[in-house]
Amino acid sequence: MKRRLFSIALTGSALLFAAAAQAQTKWDLPAAYPATNFHSVNLIQFAADVDKATGGKLKITVHPNASLFKAPEIKRAVQGGQAQAGEILLANFSNEWAIYAADGLPFLADSYDESMKLYRAQKPLMEKKLGEQGMMLLYSVAWPPQGIYSKKPLNSVADLKGSKWRAYSPTTARIGELVGAQPVTVQAAELAQALATGVVEANMTSGATGVDSKLFEHLKYYYDVQAWLPKNAVIVNKRAFDALDKPTQEAVMKAAAAAEARGWTESRKVNDDTLAILKKNGMEVLPPSAQLRADMRRVGDTILKEWLDRAGAEGKALLDAYRR
Repeated sequence: MKRRLFSIALTGSALLFAAAAQAQTKWDLPAAYPATNFHSVNLIQFAADVDKATGGKLKITVHPNASLFKAPEIKRAVQGGQAQAGEILLANFSNEWAIYAADGLPFLADSYDESMKLYRAQKPLMEKKLGEQGMMLLYSVAWPPQGIYSKKPLNSVADLKGSKWRAYSPTTARIGELVGAQPVTVQAAELAQALATGVVEANMTSGATGVDSKLFEHLKYYYDVQAWLPKNAVIVNKRAFDALDKPTQEAVMKAAAAAEARGWTESRKVNDDTLAILKKNGMEVLPPSAQLRADMRRVGDTILKEWLDRAGAEGKALLDAYRR
């Protein structure tokens, strides 16, 4: 009799354990940037907020620094269900859909206020496109403004001619072509090595990436042209999201809204902090000369025209909404 009761107790415990295991859902969330980057820190806080709000019902594991998928692979992984969620740099996918590149157009939206205004115009279009591809937008956060890093002083774009130019998106590759440089595609996780081996001599990116990749160890000058503020977007597979119960869905969306607000605030702070770190480590942080700024704005005008040709009526409608 005792043996039978013990067997029943064991069976009951196993069933309870199985039920608890079934009740917990686990998501993977790949990201392309180091764990210390403010975007990654924000993602980890987002995952912790979801864990707390759902009482551990939904566990999200963040995989930073391209450790699970490389940056260009993350969107496809989420779309195909290999990862339930992921963080992408929108400008990376401009060849797929021109609207993704809107926040990477030089000097279109070159401040935080303008970047947020552009995001509000861009967001409904992105939500529709992602929905068509079986995904949802959870939140989006801007990087700090982009500047030019160089080994040598720059007085005009002519000084960039022939240099090995790091590109991380179609737009940055096109900038390299227009200034007469040699574009080389290098993602953030590989940038430090590319600089150390001489593959890259100049590039446009933020102070945050400059600190993450210790660009001050290889490059001497940073020109704060504030050309654009590209955005990262955190996306989720729609089927994975729909499989959650309603309270868990609400917890995810609430945590996402908090992450978006927190991320934009942190981005402003990071911009100031990282430029100070670049200076502290011996880099010359300079405003662009009038000639360099004028040259880069002409590059921006060319890219905007080319983008409008590709984006068509949809792109024109986005620009009209942004400029209203």
